Amino acid sequence: MVQGKRKSAAPSARSKSRSKGRTKDRTPLTWKQRLKKYTVWGLVACVVMALLGAAGFFVAYRSIDIPDPNAEFLTETTQVLYADGKGQLGQFAVQKRDSIEYDEMPQYMKDAVVAAENQSFWTDNGIDPKGILRAAFSNAQGNSTQGASTITQQYVKILYLTQERTWKRKVKEAILSLKVRNQLSKQDVLEGYLNTIYFGRGAYGIQAAAQAWFAKDAADLNLKQSAALAAILNNPNRLDPDNGEEATQELLGRYQYVLDSMEKMGTAPAGEVSQARESLPKFPQIKQSEQYGGQRGHALTMVRKELLRLGFSEQEINGGGLQVTTTFTKKAMSAAAEGVAEQRPEGFGPQQLHVGVASVEPGTGAVRGFYGGQDYLQSQINWAVSGGQAGSTFKPFALAAAIESGFELTDTFDGNSPYELPGGGRPFENQGDRSYGRVNLIKATQDSINTAYIDMTLAMPDGPTQIIETANTMGIPPEQPAAKPYGIPTSSPGLQANTGVSLGSQTVSPINMANGYATIANRGVAADPYIIEKVVDREGVVRYTHKVATHEAIREGVADDVGWALQQVVRAGSGTAALGLDRPAAGKTGTATNGLGEVSSAWFVGYTPQLATAVMYVRGKGNEQLKDWLPSYFGGDYPAETWTAVMLRALEGEEVEDLPPAAYVEGDAPSDGHEYVPPPPPPPKKPQKTKEPKSDKPTEVPPPPPTTELPPPPPPTTDAPTQPTGQPTQTNSPVFPGQGGKPRVRHGRRRPAPR
Repeated sequence: MVQGKRKSAAPSARSKSRSKGRTKDRTPLTWKQRLKKYTVWGLVACVVMALLGAAGFFVAYRSIDIPDPNAEFLTETTQVLYADGKGQLGQFAVQKRDSIEYDEMPQYMKDAVVAAENQSFWTDNGIDPKGILRAAFSNAQGNSTQGASTITQQYVKILYLTQERTWKRKVKEAILSLKVRNQLSKQDVLEGYLNTIYFGRGAYGIQAAAQAWFAKDAADLNLKQSAALAAILNNPNRLDPDNGEEATQELLGRYQYVLDSMEKMGTAPAGEVSQARESLPKFPQIKQSEQYGGQRGHALTMVRKELLRLGFSEQEINGGGLQVTTTFTKKAMSAAAEGVAEQRPEGFGPQQLHVGVASVEPGTGAVRGFYGGQDYLQSQINWAVSGGQAGSTFKPFALAAAIESGFELTDTFDGNSPYELPGGGRPFENQGDRSYGRVNLIKATQDSINTAYIDMTLAMPDGPTQIIETANTMGIPPEQPAAKPYGIPTSSPGLQANTGVSLGSQTVSPINMANGYATIANRGVAADPYIIEKVVDREGVVRYTHKVATHEAIREGVADDVGWALQQVVRAGSGTAALGLDRPAAGKTGTATNGLGEVSSAWFVGYTPQLATAVMYVRGKGNEQLKDWLPSYFGGDYPAETWTAVMLRALEGEEVEDLPPAAYVEGDAPSDGHEYVPPPPPPPKKPQKTKEPKSDKPTEVPPPPPTTELPPPPPPTTDAPTQPTGQPTQTNSPVFPGQGGKPRVRHGRRRPAPR
């Protein structure tokens, strides 16, 4: 008998039992049973995780030691290099810290810092868990860096000294905060904090800060000085009053907040607070390090601000061992300084006559050189950045807007002076109140005819707004920084949509003006200006590399037409001083007047294909009278001569390149009455009476020739001024190569151009 068959036919009791068990197991669990099951396992997992977390925390707590606050930390010097990556422009280094005892610190200083940074310092446990989580989430998501919220956490951040924006760093920081809280007294924490925190101007700790800001020991600081330093802690770079009026006002607001908080906390008498809050303490002139002398200080200040904007911390900049490659070249920097020195009028020193120069590379936006004005050790105002009223150097942006709107170079506008506005108001005048009659846009630009530009602006639909939008896209920042800021600086105060916007009452920096003209030089393609090429950290890791981003600001043909008009300014207009460059160039002169009608600035901005440079002359605070003070206040004199001197040096050894001819873009004019009309032919000469022959024989008189209409004259020559009647005339102007027949670019319906 086969065993297998017998077992199959008669299953054992044990098999039946297993079968019943399996049948029972297949019964589905109720939701309550599932919930109970998951809850049990969840609790088990939580307990395991908690045990592991506690074990990990214990290990981390034992392994992380509190650093010595007096040990030198991250003191590797940051090197700032020229564009070649070799020559050193300057450096940022941590200043030596002089630690002092808690009892040596003035009570006002200790109270001011607590009032400014952490009012619950003496009673809290030193840790703000919500703040830690908030900062961790924000930093992990790549948002702006969140600072520590308590003095204890700030102190820990200083001690830990790493710029990682990771969970790992935050966990270590939290553990160190807990350890500091458990092992150090509140006095120890505040003493360590005040001996290590950065106060700006390269000063770490209160003793160095007292010397850097007030030229005295920390023990001698009074209430006003203590409150000011506590306020500066909030943002040492931005709140430095040497940065100008805006920074001073912002510091004043923060300073008053600190004083009010001290009064509220009872750490400063109300009477003293009331008297102190009226004004900031006096900041004496502190001698800067010699490495900041000349233009180097202006350059290093620009680099520092840009590094901060890019997200690098003050600690990284001052002692992080960074290697920063800038866009500046020795050649262009020297050219700017030497050109200014050569052309500065005798007897007008840099204390009153300020010259700002900036050179930008077309196509990239790289700032190759600049001159900020007075020696940085005497004045920290960088006029290449601060700028002045643009005057008529703003007209090319208006010309570009007009051609984009449909006007052509040959269209004519009212060049008479004064120009009465249709709705009334103060009339506009030309220089010297001279009238030109109807002039085309080449003539209007060549001779900087204000009234023709006003007529052109009014002939455009919403002309002022169009002009500003065109200027913005070509590289001139708006009045307030854009959503995605651009430019150096990122705003142009006073750039408002008014009828006279093309005449340049707004404030523009030479850097931004040079970059705007670089767009024309690059045939309509714009790039944002920049000064930092690359940043490498002390480990050799590339932390930042600039990527050139360009966009078409205006059409190529429009840029060529604007450029052609600017070439005539140099060839036969108000900028002939630039002919000394002895290579094809284009540019525009400009002067501006302030609210009192005084000449407040004089400019010349121009370019070759390789480089665009802006030169600005201003006086005193930047808007004081130049007329009857300088021997000449016209942009075509000192500014144009300075521009030539700078460009001769900057372009020495560079290939001579041609500029493109006019494209004569055609379009649909947005308003009527501006087309070029050929002048009427001159009247025919009266026939002279023939003398009767003495002979008695009759003579045959030939019949008069048939009268014919004279051919129309050629179009206005672009290298010749136009007569007041608008009729073209020929002049002998220098002709550079490469300015011949480029075909006309057609855009839309328009009558044939005169030939």
